[in-house]
Amino acid sequence: MLGLIELCGEATPYALKQAVSVSLGNFWTIQHAQLYSEPERLAKAGYLKERREEGGRRRRHYSLTKKGRTAIEEWRDTPADRIYELRDLGLLKLFFGADPAQVAESQLEIHRRKLAELEAFQKFDSGDGPRGPWLTLEAGILHERVAIDFWEDARSKRRRRRG
Repeated sequence: MLGLIELCGEATPYALKQAVSVSLGNFWTIQHAQLYSEPERLAKAGYLKERREEGGRRRRHYSLTKKGRTAIEEWRDTPADRIYELRDLGLLKLFFGADPAQVAESQLEIHRRKLAELEAFQKFDSGDGPRGPWLTLEAGILHERVAIDFWEDARSKRRRRRG
């Protein structure tokens, strides 16, 4: 959450929701309710500063405090020492005996659509600014290409009947 607010500068929970949908939501699941509750919790703990609109909807705007900036810098500097968790419904179905050719059809459509979406984002890279989001985008594109290769291969295989 701190990193997302750092990228946005100052943001309302709704702006955070929009930012997630076109950025890290492509590789990291965040519950929408978290985008409303977590900033408030972090503000109470001193990591975020809250500014409330005077009139209208009285939206809350959050930005990093010095404590929040320090925390996100320390987090970034700590090595990521775990492999990611692969949660893929198509693979789960394969594991439990679904016909690979049948599962592959829907998976190919999903991964091709996601690949096209991610490749469209690439067109906005001016080469300026932070490289982290663009490197992450490259990883996502590579992941989708590998998934497409896997499902194209799986499509040619048939389920073995249990004897």
